[in-house]
Amino acid sequence: MRTGNALRAWPLFVGRPLAALALALLGACGSVPVSAPGTDAPQALPAPVGGAPATGVTPVDAGVAGPVLTQRNSRWVPVSWAELPGLNGDALFEAWNAWLKSCERPGVVFAPLCPEVRRLSIGDAAAQRDWLQSRLQPYRVEPLQGGSASGLLTAYFEPEMLARRQPGDGFTTPLYLAPDGLIPGKPWFTRREADTLAPAQAALRGRELLYLADPVDAMLLQIQGSGRLRVTEPDGRQRLVRLAYAGHNGQPYQSIGRWLLDQGELRDASWPGIRAWISRNPQRVTELLWQNPRLVFFKEEALGDFDAGFGPRGAQGVPLTPGRSIAVDPQSIPYGTPVWLASEGPQLTLQKLVLAQDTGSAIVGAVRADYFVGWGAQAGELAGRLKQPLRLWVLWPKAQQ
Repeated sequence: MRTGNALRAWPLFVGRPLAALALALLGACGSVPVSAPGTDAPQALPAPVGGAPATGVTPVDAGVAGPVLTQRNSRWVPVSWAELPGLNGDALFEAWNAWLKSCERPGVVFAPLCPEVRRLSIGDAAAQRDWLQSRLQPYRVEPLQGGSASGLLTAYFEPEMLARRQPGDGFTTPLYLAPDGLIPGKPWFTRREADTLAPAQAALRGRELLYLADPVDAMLLQIQGSGRLRVTEPDGRQRLVRLAYAGHNGQPYQSIGRWLLDQGELRDASWPGIRAWISRNPQRVTELLWQNPRLVFFKEEALGDFDAGFGPRGAQGVPLTPGRSIAVDPQSIPYGTPVWLASEGPQLTLQKLVLAQDTGSAIVGAVRADYFVGWGAQAGELAGRLKQPLRLWVLWPKAQQ
């Protein structure tokens, strides 16, 4: 969850991140936990076909049996499997890896299916596809009040950076553990105050976790909510660790890209444009960063070979799978729900099964998803550019006869 559990869900700068930094610098997607990780509140969920939906039912006028189900921010229209584009072309075993992760913390609706999901993890695509069609009903996700079923797909990633355990050799920008006395939901010192006021500095003293060479990279890491860092220890050894989100100072997120636009400093708030402005105005970097009062704190996690094959934990509380995990509005699609995703644009054509495992503060609405693309520079470049139309179908358990 960006700026939340993982990357979970992230504010990027203007067109989209790095090119990533750019969207976050303009508007936020930042994964801030919206609810307790892994929760699947029964009262907020539609019932399976044949049961009573949680928040309302309207008759369906399509040729598919079953009611339209409504969530707080979306309505689900039952459709035939034939409506799902690319159904026979997806490498379902990749999605099964993500589904197995969801089964580590399943909600009440999908927990009964997890033994079957685990058995089918060694099945072939035909067996997995037959099982999906026999046990699940597809629903087209639409806005609550009706209208276009086309929405917006963006992407996010996990940054990779170099860091030092102790300051030196240009590594002078600290990343902090949460200070003592931080109360969730209660405003603490702003970013500027943390840099300038003695009480704030005293509260942060001794809470330095790692040091980066670039303060803008530090903000990007805070926007993403987590990252992989290759840390040089005092004895010269290097090791790979993950920094995970551990809270923030209770201040609102403000986009530095938007500030540059509003000040007339830039006409192009893409990441290259912002970096070019910083190169021309190195003496104003601190002023720029102070425009975002939110300060994010971290905790360090070991990153072994197995864990390195997955992303950070999303809002569901399970590790994210590149290319198969999405961040959604949990008021539209509950965590752990399998989702068929279709999107076509200049960057990617996607027709595939994914799992709703994360969220973000800017991921709001019925047909809205942030696509987890992995880690490192290549993933960051894709995340920075991806912004294209989206269609979604949730796959919900059928009522058992």
